[in-house]
Amino acid sequence: MQGRRRQARRPALSERQTDQEATRWKTLFRRANQLFRATTHPPAVQLPVEGELPSLDGATGWLNSPPLTTAGLRGKVVLVDFWTYTCINWLRTLPYLRAWADKYQQHGLVVLGVHTPEFDVEHDLDNVRRAVKDLRVTYPVAVDNDYGIWTAFDNHYWPALYVVDAQGQIRHHRFGEGDYEQSEMILQQLLTDAGVDGIGQDLVSVEATGVEAAADWDSLWSPENYLGSERTENFASSDGVVLDTPHVYAAPVGLRLNHWALAGDWTVGRQAIVLNQAEGQIVYRFHARDLHLVMGPAARETPVRFRVRVDGQPPGAGHGTNVDDQGHGTLTEPRLYQLIRKPGPVTEHTFEVTFLDPGVHAYAFTFG
Repeated sequence: MQGRRRQARRPALSERQTDQEATRWKTLFRRANQLFRATTHPPAVQLPVEGELPSLDGATGWLNSPPLTTAGLRGKVVLVDFWTYTCINWLRTLPYLRAWADKYQQHGLVVLGVHTPEFDVEHDLDNVRRAVKDLRVTYPVAVDNDYGIWTAFDNHYWPALYVVDAQGQIRHHRFGEGDYEQSEMILQQLLTDAGVDGIGQDLVSVEATGVEAAADWDSLWSPENYLGSERTENFASSDGVVLDTPHVYAAPVGLRLNHWALAGDWTVGRQAIVLNQAEGQIVYRFHARDLHLVMGPAARETPVRFRVRVDGQPPGAGHGTNVDDQGHGTLTEPRLYQLIRKPGPVTEHTFEVTFLDPGVHAYAFTFG
């Protein structure tokens, strides 16, 4: 499943592949799948050479490791994973990254995370360091605040996975979620090709929970939506958006599917919306099992309390991991918060969050 794509910043821009790109990648993936179906033994697959591992000198910092170099990685199979810590698409791949690092590190695999930020809060090294700890990322992480490594790879997606053989050649890539079995089989093949014994053909099994659990794709009818002025869509408050200026908004009585609105005193900025006075609300009409909101307080020491309602009622058993069954929660740091996980059949609902304190910065809704 496709992840986020970084493009030039402009209003109401949907971050999706162009039809031409989609067709090209679908063709490549179909050919790869045909090869895999033709054999049950990964070494029989002839993987293309897609280029050389670019320089890692563009990193602005390193976590969990001293600085790594392409020369120092020669002789190792390397899995390079581009991520940003608020991205739901990446979070749902993380259980596999952890499992591969745990299983194959002893056999010479290096899993290398490249953290390239999307939102301004993701440039803050303290936020990244905290996310690495909280998310149990133990493998090396290159901090790519200036997009140096991203540009060297000519990458455009979160998440993006590149597999490099022991000769420093890129042999496989994957944009977005999914195809975990194929990716692991390729890791096994390249480790075997590098002369590593005892790899075997067993694949990892993960039990993902919380935000890391796979999406309910069959019931997911609500796409990601940004809230800042650059890329938001389907804003429905009656006066429209007033840019970069405090404004008192009113929400309409009803919303169409995938439309959203504000109520209260807000400032709509380039990347985020900011609440100026307590009791401000965001209302969203959605169709999905899970609803997440990327948000944070104005400062680390100023938590913001909030209350969630679904169709006017507390979420009950449908509450997410970051609220209780009465819909109460507190945001303490900028990250992705899971607010709704509906049990049973998925239908259309109206979500409402009321912030009891001012200062919240809200960036994007994502669903699962």
